[in-house]
Amino acid sequence: MTERALPQPLKKAFLRQKQACDSLGSAFTALLCGTIAERGLPESRAFQALSDWPGDPSANGDSVPLRLCGALHELVLSSRDASLAQLYPPNHADIDAANLHSAVRAAIKRHDEWICERLRNAPQTNEIRRAAAIYAALLHIGAIAARPVVLSELGSSAGLNLLLDDFSYRFAGRQYGMPGSIVHLEPDWSGPPPPAADISIAERRGCDLRPFDLTDDTDRLRLLSYVWADQTDRIDRLRAALALQEKRSMSVDAADAVEWLDARLREPMDGHAHVVFHTIAWQYLPESRRRRGQSLIEAAGARATPDAPLYRVGLEADGRSPGAALTLQGWPGGIERELARVDFHGRWIQWDKDSHSILRNEI
Repeated sequence: MTERALPQPLKKAFLRQKQACDSLGSAFTALLCGTIAERGLPESRAFQALSDWPGDPSANGDSVPLRLCGALHELVLSSRDASLAQLYPPNHADIDAANLHSAVRAAIKRHDEWICERLRNAPQTNEIRRAAAIYAALLHIGAIAARPVVLSELGSSAGLNLLLDDFSYRFAGRQYGMPGSIVHLEPDWSGPPPPAADISIAERRGCDLRPFDLTDDTDRLRLLSYVWADQTDRIDRLRAALALQEKRSMSVDAADAVEWLDARLREPMDGHAHVVFHTIAWQYLPESRRRRGQSLIEAAGARATPDAPLYRVGLEADGRSPGAALTLQGWPGGIERELARVDFHGRWIQWDKDSHSILRNEI
């Protein structure tokens, strides 16, 4: 196969993904993206599909680099390509760019048609550590609302973060959540600890355009493939959450987030605190859809009562550093606060020192 250089927009997307992987602690995936960017790919159907990509290939658009990285990782996880697996973590701790590129080149030659099919799937992660930020926000809501919670998640992927009350947590040296859970989250925490509050979840539902079917082995494998191969702690945590969901009833509907939200907000919630949440999902909706979704939430907020309060918790990029913003809106009252700055993968949480006293006074 003849080597082909990537078109400039695609090369730029791979180089930006390399930088993101470096900053998020995945040296292997950074090396993989950088190697592909600089050395190109073999002449193949996969190369042509990537080169002719009709949309934005960057992380702000279709995340094309992560589509290819996910496909290659699935070849390893599924034992489809033993030669490639020999150079993937944990089998090779000190891989160099030339050997990795040679292995990727050969894998594309062997699995060209399969990779082309796999590239059609947008990357979907179900980052379990983000649940720590949402649970911390729920502790504040629980301390104030003092009633059972109904959870509604937008962009749920596999829906595993709807199980957040089944996880155990350690914030600022204090234990929260389910003691002894096989999913334990302990982010590097700064700021005051959350209040000790009982969280009783009466119902949990979510939506996603293409939710994973966790009863299907292929879907489970594809979900795992989007986790970066050298971040074995994330893979182990995801496997543990998959084991938990087998024992818990939840529902993830295949639906447009805004249309699903419209219907969900019309359901009666008397005697419950309705918490709508999303993690690194809202930012990917088109601007017009975000505006409509915000209008729907505000209209539902205007209908909220003390017996049926509405909260919206979001963990999304906001153009500021570090990390992403954890925000809370609440009705009745219509307050809006930034609660914390959070690492995109939930490794650390910087909690606002005044958030709890402010919320107690305003909600």
